[in-house]
Amino acid sequence: MKVLIAGGGIGGLTTALFLHKAGIEVEIFERAENIRELGVGINMLPHAVSELAGLDLLPDLDAQGIRTHELIYANRFGQVVWRELRGIEAGHDYPQISIHRGKLLGLIYKAVVERLGKEAVHTACRVTGFAQSGGGVTVEICGHDGALSTVSGDVLVGADGLHSAVRSQLYPEEGSPIWSGIMLWRGCTLWPAWGDGQTMAIAGGNVAKFVFYPIATASGRDHTRLTNWAVMAKTGDSGTLPPRVEDWSRPGVLTEVLPFVRDRFHLDFVDPAAIIAATGGFYEYPNCDREPLPRWSFGRVTLLGDAAHPMYPVGSNGASQAILDARSFSDRLSSAASIEEALADYDAERRPKTSEIVLANRRGGPEGVIDMVEARAPEGFENLDDIASFDEREAVVRGYASLAGFAKTRRGHDQCGRP
Repeated sequence: MKVLIAGGGIGGLTTALFLHKAGIEVEIFERAENIRELGVGINMLPHAVSELAGLDLLPDLDAQGIRTHELIYANRFGQVVWRELRGIEAGHDYPQISIHRGKLLGLIYKAVVERLGKEAVHTACRVTGFAQSGGGVTVEICGHDGALSTVSGDVLVGADGLHSAVRSQLYPEEGSPIWSGIMLWRGCTLWPAWGDGQTMAIAGGNVAKFVFYPIATASGRDHTRLTNWAVMAKTGDSGTLPPRVEDWSRPGVLTEVLPFVRDRFHLDFVDPAAIIAATGGFYEYPNCDREPLPRWSFGRVTLLGDAAHPMYPVGSNGASQAILDARSFSDRLSSAASIEEALADYDAERRPKTSEIVLANRRGGPEGVIDMVEARAPEGFENLDDIASFDEREAVVRGYASLAGFAKTRRGHDQCGRP
């Protein structure tokens, strides 16, 4: 059996590793000229880290990232709305890991090259279309020089992102991604460690949120971390077109982001305006997703990762869910009686779960607990329980964790929700 994968991102490369482990031949076609270590911070939830550990990648993850110890949700004044331990400290078998996205992609790519051979990954090759028959799939490839060629295999996996060519052929009338009206700015820079140097904080509410967490230690500097920050703020109307085309690598503009944090946030762990100004280059991205699909798999063709379920970047779920897709797909393909049955089973297992997460992220995901408190107490509070009871706050946060598949049973708590 030979599987063709459109897209050499985290989802596509992880799928290749799982398939190779199952003894299935793989070829990957990536539109970029090189697999480059681009981007900023990303969080890997414990169930996704478990899958990567099964591919013997945990030592590399630990070497490149940081095990997240605690997560704090706060209002814009730094008053804690919810806090909880994460990863192993929360009772999971595996850690939650915060890491630079480029480093994550780089270590997965390195494993692909070492195990499958560099010839398994074709760069500057864009999948532009496909045709399938009872015996296989023929994929049309556009090379860096514009020349067209074809390649044949038994299965095609569309892991080619938000603007997936495979998805657009399956759903030609779908149109553009849906913008929420919210702009996301993200960057990372060396910054003094806060607290234990392993804590993630999300502050703010309906107007703007500020995200802050370490993603790597600084060599020879014990009290410094490579620190990721993000700002999410409403700049337009939901359902309209964003001001610029979606591009994860588009440089952000300092004068556009600073008004959303300057004088608004009063946090004891960082001055958002200061870390943004100190960063230098950073990125902007409009918060976009697509409507959940009624079906991913068509015969010998299916979707995976952002091509299947693009979602707003809340709840640390984008890459984590793509990795869960990869494991499910590989398991089904290596055990089902036929290819068509395997892809249908994969669809039935993963599509409903991820569709619910897409819709939950539109409602704010677990960060909705901050929105709820801010809506009731926009100028802060004296007694949090008077604003929202523990049970009410827990329902938002734990409900999302259960939906995303990484919930643990609570074993007691303090006033702010620490397990």
